[in-house]
Amino acid sequence: MPPATSPAPASRRSWREAWLIYLEPASLRMLTLGFSAGLPLLLVLGTLSFWLREAGVDRTTIGYLSWVGLAYAFKWVWAPLVDRLPLPLLTRALGRRRSWLLLSQAMVIAGLAGMAGSDPRVALTPMVWCALAVAFGSATQDIALDAFRIESADTERQAALAATYQTGYRLAMIWAGAGVLWVAARAELAGVAGYQQGAWKTAYLVMAASMLVGTVTVLLSREPAPRPLPPSRNLGEWLRGALIDPFADFLSRYGWQAVLILSLIAIYRISDVVMGIMANPFYVDMGYTKDEVAAVTKVFGVLMTLAGAFLGGALALRMGVMRVLMLGAVLSAASNLLFAWLGTRGHDLTGLVLVISADNLSGGIASAAFIAYLSGLTNVQYSATQYALLSSVMLLLPKWIAGFSGRFVDAYGYTNFFLATALLGLPVLILVAFASRQKNAVSA
Repeated sequence: MPPATSPAPASRRSWREAWLIYLEPASLRMLTLGFSAGLPLLLVLGTLSFWLREAGVDRTTIGYLSWVGLAYAFKWVWAPLVDRLPLPLLTRALGRRRSWLLLSQAMVIAGLAGMAGSDPRVALTPMVWCALAVAFGSATQDIALDAFRIESADTERQAALAATYQTGYRLAMIWAGAGVLWVAARAELAGVAGYQQGAWKTAYLVMAASMLVGTVTVLLSREPAPRPLPPSRNLGEWLRGALIDPFADFLSRYGWQAVLILSLIAIYRISDVVMGIMANPFYVDMGYTKDEVAAVTKVFGVLMTLAGAFLGGALALRMGVMRVLMLGAVLSAASNLLFAWLGTRGHDLTGLVLVISADNLSGGIASAAFIAYLSGLTNVQYSATQYALLSSVMLLLPKWIAGFSGRFVDAYGYTNFFLATALLGLPVLILVAFASRQKNAVSA
């Protein structure tokens, strides 16, 4: 729940006060809930593709199955229901946010257990349906969790909550990426060559059990202060309040500025997203080994992202969200220039460490500030619906453009590609400057 007294302005906070924000209960809760949110993603995308390929499923089929992940892009469609629809028995016992969190986590656990019991060599359809259940449950958990986070603290603390959320999320992705392979390898029977279904069954059951971290947190947490909902006399009024009012509220509050805000959201992470698609092929073509890429980008890189997220949260609390939003945009675009430099070095492990350090630190700062910015735009009465819509807008255009990244590299090479992705960040700087000016004008 937000504190009863107004916190000191960001400019008057000491560095000690800024860092102690991470020890508050709301921040610690977001650490474990972030873990619960980050766990399912790779288990229905990257890790699943590894499993299916080892089982002999062809690459074309694996590619089509990646469409399971589209559930995350369209979560805004059912976000209004998560925002307003009470669940029988659960909502009365736990509250609106916690009941939806518990239901979505149960769906993920059941889906992962179902995947564990499926053998892709015998029949692929049951695994696909279970993977869809995991993706749908995971996307629903994201909706409810974003609302839970936004309603658990004031706007000034949102960057810190975003930082601890990202920490848990990144740790879960390590566990769901490297950890599940580690478990599967150790569950294999000695002396048995080839594919072993039992090993993957064990690994996915361990992942299903790992979701209990978030479930226990939900049960031990307090429901945020309930926001009163306007009464509905009939189904039509309820649907209007659930489906239309959240979007009408956003447009009415920001007017023509909504175009500016949505444009900024649509392209803020464009440099990172477009560049990221070609990162792994770049490492391979530069001659880096699997062990080098894993150690530098998956372990060290994650640590640098977390450091950037915590730094971004503290900076936003001290300097204000918009200033750190601009800093993150500048650093994200500039770090792509370092990749262009690395492309001229060939196999340079020291250079890779330096570039990954700068890139992931920049990405962490930008992500913390951006999540805080999105959180500040939402109306707490429609927090789940509005945040789901904004976070979906964030990826649609960058993901579409990123689909052409391989074709660009084939035509013009890596160096020109990285330079081009850095240039994509220039419109972001302009939009952040305009958004900052408009926010200052409104505040004045």
